Amino acid sequence: MAANAPIENIRNIGISAHIDSGKTTLSERILFYTGRIHEIHEVRGKDGVGAVMDSMDLEREKGITIQSAATFAMWGDYNINLIDTPGHVDFTIEVERSLRVLDGAILVLCSVAGVQSQSITVDRQMKRYRVPRIAFVNKMDRSGANYDRVAAQLKEKLNHHPVQMQMPIGAEDRLKGLINLIEMKAYYFDGESGEDIREEEIPAELLEEAKTRRQQMIEGVAEVDDQLGELFLADQPISNEALIAAVRRATIGLKMTPVMCGSAYKNKGVQLLLNAVCAFLPNPKEATNEALDQKNNEAKVILESDPEKPFVGLAFKLEDGRYGQLTYMRIYQGRVTKGDFIINQSNQKKVKVPRIVRMHSSQMNDINEATAGDIVALFGIECASGDTFTDGVVNYTMTSMHVPDAVISLAVAPKDRSALANFSKALNRFTKEDPTFRVHRDEESGQTIIRGMGELHLEIYIERMKREYSCEVQAGKPQVAYRETISQKGEFAYTHKKQTGGSGQFARVCGYIEPLPSDAVQQYEFVDDIVGGSIPREFIPACDKGFTEAVKKGSLIGFPVVGVRVVINDGAFHAVDSSEMAFKTAAIMGFREGYAAAKPIILEPMMKVEVQAPEDFQGSVVGQLNQRRGTILSTETAEGYVTAVAEVPLNTMFGYSTDLRSATQGKGEYTMEFSRYTPVPRNESEALMAAYKEKLAAEQAARK
Repeated sequence: MAANAPIENIRNIGISAHIDSGKTTLSERILFYTGRIHEIHEVRGKDGVGAVMDSMDLEREKGITIQSAATFAMWGDYNINLIDTPGHVDFTIEVERSLRVLDGAILVLCSVAGVQSQSITVDRQMKRYRVPRIAFVNKMDRSGANYDRVAAQLKEKLNHHPVQMQMPIGAEDRLKGLINLIEMKAYYFDGESGEDIREEEIPAELLEEAKTRRQQMIEGVAEVDDQLGELFLADQPISNEALIAAVRRATIGLKMTPVMCGSAYKNKGVQLLLNAVCAFLPNPKEATNEALDQKNNEAKVILESDPEKPFVGLAFKLEDGRYGQLTYMRIYQGRVTKGDFIINQSNQKKVKVPRIVRMHSSQMNDINEATAGDIVALFGIECASGDTFTDGVVNYTMTSMHVPDAVISLAVAPKDRSALANFSKALNRFTKEDPTFRVHRDEESGQTIIRGMGELHLEIYIERMKREYSCEVQAGKPQVAYRETISQKGEFAYTHKKQTGGSGQFARVCGYIEPLPSDAVQQYEFVDDIVGGSIPREFIPACDKGFTEAVKKGSLIGFPVVGVRVVINDGAFHAVDSSEMAFKTAAIMGFREGYAAAKPIILEPMMKVEVQAPEDFQGSVVGQLNQRRGTILSTETAEGYVTAVAEVPLNTMFGYSTDLRSATQGKGEYTMEFSRYTPVPRNESEALMAAYKEKLAAEQAARK
């Protein structure tokens, strides 16, 4: 196998989609047709082997992808680095990470369900990193499959400019093959696993429709590509080469999305998709990658995929393998050889590269050097996810990945005291691997709190502790990440006086707190309006520190206070008794005084929930969401299924999956992602405050 293809022939691509659209099945087929594996296993296969790309036992049992797996394969003269990403919203960071280092992607859509909520999220992430993509309409063999409808949804729901490159021959259970509209040839996939491709003339009865569709395709490309547009308007003949070049330019320029179709499960259309990846998606040189120059005030620098330039690489994913930490790295510029010294830009530490491997899911092949455009894994390098490495000649960092805030927390403890060492080892590893998984110790209760993106996210980690670290864990009731804020302006004028033996403490701070506008980026703002030196300059930072500490814990239910601006405009000091400490204390107490006057309220996280179930269950699905204080945003029915989208408070969503299953005979499924914070209804907020008072009283009693 030729592993060092010229850079023009390298494709770094990812496959991402809504859960259950058949991403992992598609990856399996790609590996099979490129000769990386010699037999096909299904995701929920009866042989119990599971898909190659789902190398964790948990992934095989649940039939979902949790970690993005990386592999590489050769297709003709092209080296394809493939990353299979999770579709489940709780593992969104895995998708972010993969897209950060990819040059192109395949967006897989189900031919029956079309563009689903998670497809919208994934698409938003692709837009954030400006990743060109090909859409693949999968499951064309299913009843209710509709290629044209899904292509139309790409335009309606995602604002793409979709251009259909193929036409299916038959549909649903009569899907026989595909017509390539550029070459105007029909393709059939023979052999046990569709490995023998048969090219034939288009069947006579489909020729007219194919000609019409080819014309529509050319018009679609001409709309977004000037060169082809000129030929089209002048009625010039358009060669296949000119058409392919135009599709490539428009795809890389993010002006259009080529739409392909097929059925990965039935082995139809995957090889044509691979041809399209090589023909339409960019090589590393054609993708724009920026870094920030730390020596030049974080000025943007364009990295060139040139092996002779100074080395720049990004560690985008960590795994704890059998032989220690495995660091996945995308090399953007220069080269790295076994034995080289490279520098971690986050802490300026110099590390030696002991071993470089190319990954094939969980197997590895050793190599001696990797150059610009490659995605490889390194052993024995300590770093965190998202760190940039260079050879020391340049001082660049790659822009960091977008890490969303956690919305749910859980108190956890090992069941057995003897497993404590393993428990902390596991937590340490998971936080390094996954920036959205956070751990802290609650000083008051002494509990270990884990926080994450959803119930499933934390469930998986608890299960992994049990399996990989043989550490059984007890978990408390999940805790919602509430916030507190204020609804009006509140003034304060607080004097802090303490007289003990020797010098005392004196500080006075006056001012007000007010709500920040709802679109403000930061959640806390400090404004210093002191004139005439009523508080000396050196004590202003101490006031800011005091306020910063005060917003960490509101007085209603002890959660952080967000969306406040604190303004100080007056105060007083004492030449001997004033100190930083005194002003910090005065600020904390002053904030509490202003906070009480500003009509504080509690905010709760609202989740955007999308439920899909057979139409017969529409009443019970909507009813359940209403019972959980949900607001229905939309319901639509297609192909006998209803899709309901609602905003529901996270606090009421616990145990929803069980309820949904029992209400829909196990046929309903849902996805949920954080939407925004909104005020808690009055009766709820009173109950939360009463519970918080009880908790404080119990803690005080325990101290006595």
